[in-house]
Amino acid sequence: MNVPSDLLYAESHEWLRIAGDEGTVGISDHAQHELNDVVYVELPKVGATVEAQAQVCVVESVKAASDIFSPMSGTVTAVNEALAANPALINTDPHGAGWIYKMKLSDPSQTSVLKTPAQYTTQLGA
Repeated sequence: MNVPSDLLYAESHEWLRIAGDEGTVGISDHAQHELNDVVYVELPKVGATVEAQAQVCVVESVKAASDIFSPMSGTVTAVNEALAANPALINTDPHGAGWIYKMKLSDPSQTSVLKTPAQYTTQLGA
């Protein structure tokens, strides 16, 4: 299982890459594998205020629809428009080109509830 070392993980399988007071959010390789073929991504609205652990958007696959939860609180600053034309980017590059949205983080202390790559690997039972 691919678990990049520069990410933090929510128990619900979203990842967060932090750069200053901004964060990029996507779903883990494990999550995309469980979903299988992603066919649609309902992106959040730029400017939306999101709360940690609250639903922010939906990813649909041929198998199921899955709610995506925000790993931290903040304001959505960008969405990955490329997913509209090619939602399979989540399957082919979940930690890179398959990112879902970016956000300005409102409470940096919330990182304390996120998992390190080692903790996330343990959660997966690997």
